[in-house]
Amino acid sequence: MKEEYWNQSKNYEWEKEFATVLADQQVKHGGTITLKCEAKTEELTAIWKKNGQRLDCVQDKHTIKQNGKSFTLEIKNAEEKDEGDYTITLNTKLYSVSCSAKVTTELNEWREIKWNQAEMIDTLRAFRIRNGEVKQLCFLVNGPVGVGKSSIINTIKTIFEGRPYVNYLAASGLSQSQTIYYKKCEVGNTKDGFLPFTFHDTMGIQKDENGLHTDDIISALKGHVKDGYPFNPTSPLTEHNLYYCKNPDLKDRIHCLVNVIPADKISILDDKVIQKMKKVRDEASKLDLPQVVFMTRVDKACPLTAEDLHNVYKSKKIKQNMEKCSGALGVPLNCIFPVKNYYKETEISEDINCLMLHALTKIVLWADDYAVEYSRKQTSAEG
Repeated sequence: MKEEYWNQSKNYEWEKEFATVLADQQVKHGGTITLKCEAKTEELTAIWKKNGQRLDCVQDKHTIKQNGKSFTLEIKNAEEKDEGDYTITLNTKLYSVSCSAKVTTELNEWREIKWNQAEMIDTLRAFRIRNGEVKQLCFLVNGPVGVGKSSIINTIKTIFEGRPYVNYLAASGLSQSQTIYYKKCEVGNTKDGFLPFTFHDTMGIQKDENGLHTDDIISALKGHVKDGYPFNPTSPLTEHNLYYCKNPDLKDRIHCLVNVIPADKISILDDKVIQKMKKVRDEASKLDLPQVVFMTRVDKACPLTAEDLHNVYKSKKIKQNMEKCSGALGVPLNCIFPVKNYYKETEISEDINCLMLHALTKIVLWADDYAVEYSRKQTSAEG
């Protein structure tokens, strides 16, 4: 009974002293944090704390003001280290009352993106490959099991079909790959027309011997693997196999390698999986092949992005994970694209589409550059 009375008493005193309380703040880097409250009575003293410790004020950065019943804390040039829980305690001769607010900072948008899917869809539909030898640009999707490789293809198909597309079985959260055949996926349909690029789905990489053999990925990059090839983790494709293409042309080769990494699990990916992906990347580099990363599950990695995908290029967490990804695989930041796949949604989302289309428009141009440069080198070698 005493405890209940004390809690009621505390609430009464809190309500008695505060006319307004501190409000949570989210400010851009370099902005000003302003925390303000107002008391109902005067002749109060105030103590400011950050994360439970008395605030250590820095000259020209922190300003504490008291004007009658109003109490204000200003923090100039906001940065990440200014984040935390701020508390003001008002003291009377008989008791103390407090209120708190959480301060978070966000980056200024560090990569521009168009949030208009119609313009990007029209651009991709109108795109024409410059090299006459190539009718379709080929993208190979590669990465660990359950990170969203097949879901990327489903998402791209969804965008251009204008409805949810789930024909490519995804293995989200599973330990075994659902893709057991080398699959070529065209984008578009007979009614609206097909776009001049295809995606090639592969079995997921695993740390043990059960996943995709890296030799098969390397063979696919060079154009030796035919559509429908059944993956065998313990025995890679040989030239005697009926699915082996002995003399691939430029049109048979892969024109861009798309690595897929989950944004929320970069730090816990098994080192053996990373080493296998780096082996493929090294071979792709020898072929002068464009290489990118689609970083999936951005909504799982960052609450700010989960709340609104428009925050993806304002999120410190997403940028940090991109930097981790760059360090692990050696792919430069401008070749890493945060994306979100369709996995629980049953309706079309323009924001999901725009993130994917932003990445797709970039890699289509880079693959086209590769096809042009490959033919130029072949001509020079023959001349």
